Amino acid sequence: MHSRFVLQISGNQFTFQLEAAGTSEIILTSQRYTSRGKIAIYGHSNGGLLMGAALTQRPDLFGAVVANAGHYDMLRYHRFTAGAAWVTEYGSADDPKQFTCLRAYSPLQNVKEKTCYPPTLLLAADHDDRVVPTHAYKFAAALQAAQSCDAPVLLRVAQNASHSYTSRPEMLAEHADMWAFILASLGVTR
Repeated sequence: MHSRFVLQISGNQFTFQLEAAGTSEIILTSQRYTSRGKIAIYGHSNGGLLMGAALTQRPDLFGAVVANAGHYDMLRYHRFTAGAAWVTEYGSADDPKQFTCLRAYSPLQNVKEKTCYPPTLLLAADHDDRVVPTHAYKFAAALQAAQSCDAPVLLRVAQNASHSYTSRPEMLAEHADMWAFILASLGVTR
């Protein structure tokens, strides 16, 4: 029962969360807490996948996107390292019905040519065996090729790091780079 339910809603979770983000953006801007283009989002691992889906489905909502260790190629994720263990959660592109669902939200397959994507920073770790950095390499390249405006699409790869381990100096450097990127992208000067 669990696996059938999970597979039925896995694609819809992104639709629901993006509808909530769109509603939140309307509320936050109408109440003057912020203005359009001043909202940054961040997610790690499955949250990184959500950031990729948000970026490709609603690039207009965000002033900056930071996605860390995301699964961006949902049609092939199960062919790399630990990915095969997640088929019960995400489904498999080898199954025609599940392929349709995965294809609908897979960030890599939904990059659209000549689209202005917001400033984007993809974070990866060179020794990540849960979400191989190849996901970030391919997604960054696809976004850079499709980008139609001057907003940067950057890739930062942590050295000697994995999905859940980064040395303290590397972690501090990554956080400093991430916050500098967000603040610059949103135009925060002090």
